[in-house]
Amino acid sequence: MSLRDFIAKQWIDVIQWTESEDGVLAYRYPMQDMEIQNGGSLTVRESQMAAFVNEGKVADIFGPGLYKLTTQTLPILTYLQNWDKKFQSPFKSDVYFFSTRLQTNQRWGTATPITIRDKDFGMVRLRGYGIYSWHISDAKAFHTKISGTREIYHVADIEGQLRNTIIGRMTDAFAQSNVPFLDMAANQVVLGQKIAEGMNPMFTDLGLTLDSFVVENLSLPEELQKMLDTRVGMNMLGDMNKYTQYQVANSLPIAAANESGGIAGLGVGLGAGLTMANVMTNALRPGENPGAPPAAPVAPPPAGPAPTGAAPVAGAETKFCMNCGKPIARAAKFCPECGNAQP
Repeated sequence: MSLRDFIAKQWIDVIQWTESEDGVLAYRYPMQDMEIQNGGSLTVRESQMAAFVNEGKVADIFGPGLYKLTTQTLPILTYLQNWDKKFQSPFKSDVYFFSTRLQTNQRWGTATPITIRDKDFGMVRLRGYGIYSWHISDAKAFHTKISGTREIYHVADIEGQLRNTIIGRMTDAFAQSNVPFLDMAANQVVLGQKIAEGMNPMFTDLGLTLDSFVVENLSLPEELQKMLDTRVGMNMLGDMNKYTQYQVANSLPIAAANESGGIAGLGVGLGAGLTMANVMTNALRPGENPGAPPAAPVAPPPAGPAPTGAAPVAGAETKFCMNCGKPIARAAKFCPECGNAQP
């Protein structure tokens, strides 16, 4: 390098970084056509770390503080690139900043149900979702394995990897826990802690620390949830015989008031209502054996010649009175019950 080039070169006196947007994890300080002034300063703020990378290797990691960049404060860099007579600066390394603050409100959720064995229901398909938080704790490992030489690295760039890994570890945690689904749903805090313990090594390997993991909800697919609700309802009812009697009693007014289908529908509704009333009477009558067969119906009187205007004999051609709905002989001109003329 000539003296002219040396004088024209831009020197960096202060190296610092303030986050201009949310979600930035790593940022490479712009160093093109610039070199760090011997005796310059490096400012690393709280919630940050800085790394010097020389010839592709991480030379030094700096935590929060103010540092003077000299050959005494950077012995590793001095060893790698010494000051010489060609006016070369010993601080030509790249500088990377890392945000170490908590990355909160990171969402996770099962895109498809997880099939697990359950002591109560056999095989079930489980859904879940929640939040978690983490931060960079090892800048060197994160730079080496994740961010690399990119100028800027965002949370969104690693979010998918972390979320899919969480789902995979959850499947293993559920399979090994042997805890029934109902117990999982009732102890979501403890479940979240167990899942976090299984994922800590994975986060540590990437230079991260998992700070919290929260299970907000565990549920079954809609069709299985309906079956569970039915089972819970049956357990709450207890004695199914009493429940059946109660349902029959509630249906009596509805059956008796059913007028669909005209006058004939009314007769059918009344008949159904009376039949259910007899069933209820026998079921609820105290002192009788509920399992005894019903009493035999009383035989009708012998059929004889029907009097004029009387109700017809069973089997004869009949019609219904247009006024009271009673069955009468088809040839009758007047109803024997109400006396109303018939067509």
